[in-house]
Amino acid sequence: MANIVTTPENKTMTDLASKNNLAQCLSRVKQQIDVASATINANVQLLAVSKKHPAQKIQQVSELGQRSFGENYVQEGVEKVQQLRHLDLDWHFIGPIQSNKSRLVAEHFSWVHTIDSLKLARRLNEQRPSSLAPLKVLIQVNISQQASKSGVELEEITELATAISGFKNLVLRGLMCIPAPLDDCALRQEFLTMRQQFDQLQKIFPQVDTLSMGMSGDLDLAIKSGSTMVRVGSAIFGQRPE
Repeated sequence: MANIVTTPENKTMTDLASKNNLAQCLSRVKQQIDVASATINANVQLLAVSKKHPAQKIQQVSELGQRSFGENYVQEGVEKVQQLRHLDLDWHFIGPIQSNKSRLVAEHFSWVHTIDSLKLARRLNEQRPSSLAPLKVLIQVNISQQASKSGVELEEITELATAISGFKNLVLRGLMCIPAPLDDCALRQEFLTMRQQFDQLQKIFPQVDTLSMGMSGDLDLAIKSGSTMVRVGSAIFGQRPE
């Protein structure tokens, strides 16, 4: 069997086909968000979850108008931030943070969605370079009360939020959750509980404006329950490489 020679022309055609496919996927997701949010007259932000996908794909999606991207793994995320630093992108860290990796997150990301302890918040505050704007952070809530999941309990939200508000290099922007797989009825109740907690937090901290909940499979329900930011990966980028 003859080897297929890759030529500049072939590569250009492949890149174009990839970008066209991404454009169609991104358009479908945005249309889904628009339809769901129109029913409640809300403005919902799309966070494109790019973990395990190459920087080239992220750049192609950014050329389609998407600016906010989410990464789950510190080293992989930092490499992409550095590779694409010539682009005006808003990088969100949405995965767990080990103590020995917190400095990298503090130095390279604009947002962190996974604050689940005062210790982590303090480390990020101390490690955020003074030359950068304060790190925007969300408190992760263990809304399904899963022992295997990170996040604070509902009754711990206000105490942690108050502590974060005292850090000069962090700015509290809201809440995030990753519910357990549930039927629609139970999931709707958890989303509504998150919205109630979000509304209560806003009364104390007026700068709070972000409720990050909902992914590809439960996007509609999350938006109709009050989400202001949805995290979508595979529906935009396709299946993640192993």
